Amino acid sequence: MYYAVSYLKREKGEKRSWEFLGCEMGNVTSNVAARFAFFPPDPPTYDVHKDESGKLVLQGVTADKNIDVHMLDTKGGNKIIATFWRHPVARLTLLYSHGNAADLGQMHELFNELRAHLRVNIMSYDYSGYGASTGKPTEFNTYYDIEAVYNCLKKEYGVKQEDLIVYGQSVGSGPTLHLASRVKKLGGVVLHSAILSGIRVLYPVKMTFWFDIFKNIDKIRRVQCPVLVIHVSILISYVPYLRPNVIMVHSFCLINPLQGTDDEIVDWSHGKRLWELSKEKYDPLWVKGGGHCNLETFPEYIKHLRKFISTIEKISISKPAKQLTSTPSITEHKHCKCLRLKAKKEKEES
Repeated sequence: MYYAVSYLKREKGEKRSWEFLGCEMGNVTSNVAARFAFFPPDPPTYDVHKDESGKLVLQGVTADKNIDVHMLDTKGGNKIIATFWRHPVARLTLLYSHGNAADLGQMHELFNELRAHLRVNIMSYDYSGYGASTGKPTEFNTYYDIEAVYNCLKKEYGVKQEDLIVYGQSVGSGPTLHLASRVKKLGGVVLHSAILSGIRVLYPVKMTFWFDIFKNIDKIRRVQCPVLVIHVSILISYVPYLRPNVIMVHSFCLINPLQGTDDEIVDWSHGKRLWELSKEKYDPLWVKGGGHCNLETFPEYIKHLRKFISTIEKISISKPAKQLTSTPSITEHKHCKCLRLKAKKEKEES
């Protein structure tokens, strides 16, 4: 790490400056974090082609007439694939940024479940370099990707900020908070197994370094809407005071406070700190016994998420907002295998 440079001794004849050493170490650490962040399925689990009418469709997944497939141009110069899952009576739309080792083909079944149980439209996309999207997965490309998807939602479907909930799982929390920190009137945010930053997944540092990636710990402070955090669980006392219009779902560890019950990727403290830094806090969900990639298989997951959606709907209905015209669009132009398969039935820092 950069701060460790102060403990290095310059050997005789050493020509590199302290500053160069710091930059070099920072670049190495940043590259390590970036390598940790992205694991696109290879080969992709689907392909995209045009049907007889010229409409884009996903090949390799079950056909659904209520799914629109888009190929969007991003500011980074890439073309990304996005899918809009339409529900006939939905009021809200969920913009879903998936985990680091999945693509849209693997998320297909989960989106089907969420659309049915939550009665929302779902917009999801593959990052640059994932699935049939072109380019290379990088931190800034994910930001350009979600901006392009957000602009599509506004232009193609007329989705208002107040009727949009952004959802980020694991690495997807990076682009999610990037957007949420810029769009000030969102309906809500869901942070599922979210990270404080890339470097903090690797090292328990107490400050943010310039070479870090996905600096969520800084961006969460600028989010102005209800936030929901999801992770694994620890035995802690219930937080007595929660403002009524914020929700966070996360999980804390029962055994090892550095890793969590089964979440071997993101330490429990990431969700705890994000919850603490949120301006609006809703009744949190602590998932006991969960892991980094299986929280959606627990019955309480869908129940709590439905409760959150219902809360946001009530807020949206009670405070109708006019379509904003003065606010410009955002500028256009084997590690953790986070594959969600089936959701169990309901019965069952600073």
